[in-house]
Order: sequence, then C-alpha cells, then structure tokens
Amino acid sequence: MKIRIIVHSYTGNTYEVAKKLQERLLDDGKDVEIQRVSMVGGDKPKGKDIIIENPPEVEKYDALIFGSPVHAFALSLAMKTYLEEIPSLHGKKIALFVTKGTRFNWTGGNQAINKMKKICQSKGGTIIGTGIVIWNKQRHEKIAELAREFSGLF
Repeated sequence: MKIRIIVHSYTGNTYEVAKKLQERLLDDGKDVEIQRVSMVGGDKPKGKDIIIENPPEVEKYDALIFGSPVHAFALSLAMKTYLEEIPSLHGKKIALFVTKGTRFNWTGGNQAINKMKKICQSKGGTIIGTGIVIWNKQRHEKIAELAREFSGLF
C-alpha cells in the first residue's frame, strides 16, 4: 500500500508530527512519503486569494494522511484551499490530523477536523481516522499514540 502524508506547517510543528508518523509507518513496513503544501509567496497568507505552489499529487496513492495546523481557530487556509482543489479522492483511505496550541475544545481543533472531513468526503474519500495534537508538555505521548493508531489503520 502506497501512503502519502500531505501536510501544511507554518512553524514546523505539524511537519514534526508528519515525520513521526512517517517513521512509525516505515518501521511497520509501509511505503510512505511526505510532501508539504506550500503557497506561492510563502507560508503566511497575505489574503484570502492564495495559490498553492506545486500541489501534491494524490492519484497514485492508495491512502492519504492530511495534516494541518489550526490557525485562527480554523483549518489553515493553505490546507483548505489545497483540499478544495483536489479533483477526486474516490476510493482513497484517508486519515486526518491537526495541531494546535491550546487545549480548550473551542479553539478550533474539532472544527478544523470537521472541515477536512467534509471536503474529503465530498470528493469521495473514506475517512478512517482522525487526531488532534495539542502542542503542550504531553505532545510527545500524543504524537506516539497517534502514530500507533494511524499505523494500525493502514
């Protein structure tokens, strides 16, 4: 099974989670690679009309993991734009994760995951798992738990 992890990361935290997921999946014998979503002009959007630079391809992969930071209590604009531009996710197994800085439920983690789910399902993808990593002292344990969980999904 070919798996691609597609991640947007402002500060590197979300990318760090993606690397840990990749390590675990590789250790478990999976064929997996990471690609970052980036915007023309840099990682911080300068407005609502952004352009994704070299959008990661999804067609040749059996499964996908999408990762994004929560930004301003919502899914990052780059990941939202990228997901909306994908023509189809039909027949793809998909896992989703977000990273965020605060532990409170109202700070956007669930909203971001739900937005990702809605977009992926509207394009025919099958969501098989989700996770939220809060960037606090327990993050290493949560990342390890997420890696174990996601590895078992594929």
